[in-house]
Amino acid sequence: MEYRQISEDYSVSGQIQPEDVAAIKAAGFKSVICNRPDDEHPGQPPADTLKAAVEAAGLAFRYIPVISGQITQANVDDQAEALDELDGPVFAYCRSGARCTNLYGLIQQAKG
Repeated sequence: MEYRQISEDYSVSGQIQPEDVAAIKAAGFKSVICNRPDDEHPGQPPADTLKAAVEAAGLAFRYIPVISGQITQANVDDQAEALDELDGPVFAYCRSGARCTNLYGLIQQAKG
């Protein structure tokens, strides 16, 4: 599993599997955000499956589905709220990591 560090407390990756959660925890992450809608691609594990694995590992989980190419202001607001509430560092994932990265950039722009 590869991930990209975007800031001191925020990293992103493509789709994860339940078996990746131990490595995410071992890397020091405290929270996981899923930005990928369920059923976007056949065979993709549902968010509930990953939520169960993440919470079983003692980490927090937030599901904020974002349709590819269609980030809304509500998505940005929900992600900003999650980042304010969740313990960091935060690990966010979608299909490739791009939506997670774009959301973070939009949050930073809004902060000015």
